[in-house]
Amino acid sequence: MKALVLTEYGRLEMQDVPPPEPAEDEVLIRVKVCGICGSDVHGMDGSTGRRIPPVIMGHEAAGIVERTGSRVNGLAPGDRVTFDSTIYCGRCRFCLRGRVNLCEDRRVLGVSCGEYRRHGAFAELVAVPGHIVYRIPDPVTFEEAALIEPLSVAIHAVDRVRPRLGDLAVVVGGGMIGQLVAQAARAAGCRAVAVVEPDEYRRRLAQELGAEAVLSPAEASPQRLKDCFGVSLAEVVFDAVGTAESLALSLSLLEKGGACGLVGNLAPQVPLPLQAAVTREYTLLGCCASQADYARCLKLLAGGKVNVAPLISRTAPLEEGPKWFDVLYHRREPLMKVLLAP
Repeated sequence: MKALVLTEYGRLEMQDVPPPEPAEDEVLIRVKVCGICGSDVHGMDGSTGRRIPPVIMGHEAAGIVERTGSRVNGLAPGDRVTFDSTIYCGRCRFCLRGRVNLCEDRRVLGVSCGEYRRHGAFAELVAVPGHIVYRIPDPVTFEEAALIEPLSVAIHAVDRVRPRLGDLAVVVGGGMIGQLVAQAARAAGCRAVAVVEPDEYRRRLAQELGAEAVLSPAEASPQRLKDCFGVSLAEVVFDAVGTAESLALSLSLLEKGGACGLVGNLAPQVPLPLQAAVTREYTLLGCCASQADYARCLKLLAGGKVNVAPLISRTAPLEEGPKWFDVLYHRREPLMKVLLAP
């Protein structure tokens, strides 16, 4: 089969590789589209340590069931499906608590690190465990279904923070996850959402997707929130960037007793304004990946509660993968999500 292979750091090549052979509990899927995730873009240069060549990357995908292993139930050839990026065991103490994103044997499709190598979906075929595969509802396209993975990350972040009905939410960072967190917060009952983002293209996109206020970081202040919403601080804030500057800004916009979801993690360490966090009783919540939220995400998408179509910038043939990785890596164009079609 044809696959886009990271052959060495910074180099992607189309290759003929042997097709995967599904195990008894796995499903073989013919990939229709697979999104280029920011983690793939950052990982291709070796900076994350989680894309050790050679590896077939790609974990935001949708396709058609080709065949199933003998122990797979409920799925059949021809089914339109998407699948989780997280492969979890279902048996460890975290899985048994429903916290599958913390599985003691957690593996991620398209990731190659010191502990394991699991090829992903930048290929004509991919094999994945049956328990992480979900049928796509009729109203949802393959392209939209490929964005279920980042949507599930956003849904999990909002679940962690648990906004109350009528809360004001601020999302710092208007990248893919930030745009989806804003929509997920509104779907969870927030009365209004403000998105803080330095890039003009992303600010326009956030406005198109329904944010009640869209601000640059220089504009974001308690006074500006009061001008927009009548209150100067928000009950819930999401830091979808993960730098010292974004965390400081996030906490400066958070009400006493409020909750901040830590979603982005661009910097491994950041300063914490400890006195403010203690005396104002902030709740800081780490938000990692998702917890098998795909079925709920598909319902939100099918029901029109979340709109991902404007986030799809391009759909290109898999053969053009090296070009689009280069464009995204060097930010040559204002793009959000690029999908590759084998």
